[in-house]
Amino acid sequence: MAYILILMRYNASDHSHSRMKINIYLGELAAYHGEDFMNMTDAKATIGIIGGSGLYEFFEGDVNEISVETEYGHPSDKISVGQMFGKQISFVPRHGKKHSLPPHKIPYTANIAALHSLGVKQIISPCAVGSLKSEIEPGHFVICDQFVDRTYGRAQTFFDGPSVAHIETADPYCAELRRLAIDSASRLGLKAHPKGTVVVVQGPRFSSTAESLWFSRMGWDLVNMTQYPEVALAAELGICYLNISVVTDYDVGVYAKHGIAPVSIDQVMAIFKQSTEKLKTLISEIIQNVPSGCACECKQRAERAKIT
Repeated sequence: MAYILILMRYNASDHSHSRMKINIYLGELAAYHGEDFMNMTDAKATIGIIGGSGLYEFFEGDVNEISVETEYGHPSDKISVGQMFGKQISFVPRHGKKHSLPPHKIPYTANIAALHSLGVKQIISPCAVGSLKSEIEPGHFVICDQFVDRTYGRAQTFFDGPSVAHIETADPYCAELRRLAIDSASRLGLKAHPKGTVVVVQGPRFSSTAESLWFSRMGWDLVNMTQYPEVALAAELGICYLNISVVTDYDVGVYAKHGIAPVSIDQVMAIFKQSTEKLKTLISEIIQNVPSGCACECKQRAERAKIT
């Protein structure tokens, strides 16, 4: 058995605040030679997916698994790199392959830094959410346009000094990818709400009834544990970021007002599993139609954010 170590240095001229060291390990290379060897070691990808294990089946043909180490530590797990519709895709299991990482322990900075080092320009980020409104039903999708951060203690920026930047998050999700997702869901006949505000809680516990009622009274639509700081970190690196929220349950605030059963982990897992095929179809449609260059301001916003 032979192994190869490839050392890649992040281009400091692109983002002077950080020089990321990325180590990529590829195994079982003894049987690969010439062009096949080059294909095996090409780990570049333009589209990244951060999600659950049910999404592995996206890839067409061979899938390479790579171990990546960044200056922010290791990502949640090995990154799978494969092809779909002739496009190179990287997949990160957000909670690890065995779902061993609770929401507050996910290495968000390492995940985003690793994808960026592989050349990812656009991230599709499906996640499970609880509904705070009776009309947003379990099994529906929501293409979020806003978030509210209620987390604490998470590493949430690449700009900890001496380089400083203040990223704009008035409109945190990529407008172009959102339009594409909304159009794709419509073509497929899926029930997808075209916008929504997700309040991101620390977890791993679910909300109390009082908290959930408060979230509902504030007019927020969904509750989740992982969207922040993921979306903000992607913004800092100029990566277009799309969220597809999969509604798995009614949160306890809706339960208190309408007599609907409160959230349980069994219900969350069951509904998410039921929605997986529809989710995969939607993401496939998005990937097939995503442009190579997004006509948005995500990259320019990251450049404007820099002070030093």
